[in-house]
Amino acid sequence: MKTQKEKMLAGELYIPFDTDLTAMRSACRAVFREYNAKPSPELLEKLFNKKLKNVHVEPPFYCDYGLNITLGENVYMNFNCIILDCAEVKIGDNTLLAPNVQIYTAAHPLDVQTRNSGKEFAKPVTIGKNCWIGGGAVILPGVTIGDNCTIGAGSVVTKDIPPSTLAVGNPCKVIKYLNI
Repeated sequence: MKTQKEKMLAGELYIPFDTDLTAMRSACRAVFREYNAKPSPELLEKLFNKKLKNVHVEPPFYCDYGLNITLGENVYMNFNCIILDCAEVKIGDNTLLAPNVQIYTAAHPLDVQTRNSGKEFAKPVTIGKNCWIGGGAVILPGVTIGDNCTIGAGSVVTKDIPPSTLAVGNPCKVIKYLNI
């Protein structure tokens, strides 16, 4: 029988208030609270449980687990970024996140009865290399943004964005292919 964490990471319905998942979120919150009060590279590495190369995250920063986030080299996150990492979140090398960017992997069932049971599911998010995600952009569960993309400020990314494009709006749509 799978644990709730295994179900969560597999994209299956899971119970988010499971004792183990709640403890993991609490441990994560303790680290990001400390980081937000006094930032240090060591606390970031503790939060993500990985060695990082030239990663800078402006506080405040918030996430659910931290352990499900993979950051490439030279990643910059500006103030007030939020990553709900109930599934894997990958952010490629040389990617910039402007203030108030929100990345969500957690989702709720559309069926009311299932949703009212308290179960949810999660889908991974991938952001490629050399991307710029504009201020206040929201990236929804299951989205992949290709390499070399720019996502306009305030966009709501509901579907995959192909590489080397400029995409904007709500819902976010490609408006230009970039010559890269």
